[in-house]
Amino acid sequence: MFDNLKKIAELKKMQDAMKKERQTAEKNGVSVTLNGNFDVEDIRLNPELSIDDQQDALKQCLREAKENIQKTMAKTITASGFGF
Repeated sequence: MFDNLKKIAELKKMQDAMKKERQTAEKNGVSVTLNGNFDVEDIRLNPELSIDDQQDALKQCLREAKENIQKTMAKTITASGFGF
């Protein structure tokens, strides 16, 4: 039982660390920063692009930043020895 409590504490610590993770993706002068909770922290648009091009770049940035956070989380969990 004590081992389970230690594992829960370790998972909580990892979760807190992952919340602090930040990923920024940039496409054509448009950038997005997401945190480990997948909350948008920053958006930078490129006024030289059309609205449609900005929207497309924004979608790509969101997708890329999300994928990068997921990869980082997977590596962290794998490296910690917790497997699912």
